Amino acid sequence: MRFKDYYVVMGVPRGATQDEIKRAYRKLARKFHPDVSKEKDAEERFKELQEAYEVLKDPEKRAAYDQLGENWRQGQEFRPPPDWGKGFEFSAGRGRGGSGGQAGTADFSDFFSELFGARSPFSREGGFGARTHGFETGGGRGGRSHGAAGQDHVARVEIAVEDAYRGGTRTIELRTPEITPEGHVTTRPRTLRVSIPAGVVAGQQIRLAGQGSPGFGGGPAGDLYLEVNFRPHPLYRVDGRDITVTLPVAPWEAALGETVSVPTLGGAVEMKLPTGARSGQRLRLRGRGLPGQTPGDQYVVLEVVLPPDSPRSREFFERMKRELPFDPRAELALASAVSS
Repeated sequence: MRFKDYYVVMGVPRGATQDEIKRAYRKLARKFHPDVSKEKDAEERFKELQEAYEVLKDPEKRAAYDQLGENWRQGQEFRPPPDWGKGFEFSAGRGRGGSGGQAGTADFSDFFSELFGARSPFSREGGFGARTHGFETGGGRGGRSHGAAGQDHVARVEIAVEDAYRGGTRTIELRTPEITPEGHVTTRPRTLRVSIPAGVVAGQQIRLAGQGSPGFGGGPAGDLYLEVNFRPHPLYRVDGRDITVTLPVAPWEAALGETVSVPTLGGAVEMKLPTGARSGQRLRLRGRGLPGQTPGDQYVVLEVVLPPDSPRSREFFERMKRELPFDPRAELALASAVSS
């Protein structure tokens, strides 16, 4: 995927105000509109211009785009950073098209779709995962009001999988895009204390009632929806409510089926290996995953690990080689003989 430098496409500096961007768009739109332009590549240039303006005219999308940094160049091979979009707080904009009335995201480049398409946190079309209204903190919207309700906001946050297991209160740092009085786009930091419910899974949302935009004319404030994702963990891989851990075991532990200690989110547990356990074998600890109405399981993938090299270990393996009639490739040789 190629990087799109929307500032180059629009012919404006990175520090341009929103009004300067609007003026640049109007000027270039007149020049490259396919109905009036005599430029041979007018249609393609106009399409690129629309895509660039779709991002730079929107303070939220522009602030997110700017987080990619200034070192990328037009046409350079690009992949968005894995944590791109984390901690941005945006208005949900329900009922508004993702393209602001210009063109659907399918009409734009792969670069745009990767960053701002329907599965993106910045999509106006609900790119966040399905809302889970059961996880709610903060005050409610209150009684009836004749004023207009404030907009809901959405943000993607990362938590530790241990927090999802135990629950608890954590500090969340967010960044809210806004326009300065001079017309420049910036981000304002926001810190919240959030109650993490035990059993929340990746993709679910925590609703913070009344933490969105203020209402108008006495109307209630909007809500803030935090979409939960898990930070990478050195031990655990998470799939829904299930947890997977790779467990190193010694050759004799696997061969003899010994009892070994296994780390889990709830603390270490003892597990009896099957006799003759193999590297890559997958064992299950029922109910040791994330809590829920039906708790998840923990899967243990065995990894048989040799002891460090030493004269003593080499002597031991030499004795095994002499005394054990074992050929690990016997079945391969038999299959080869049959096929020939």
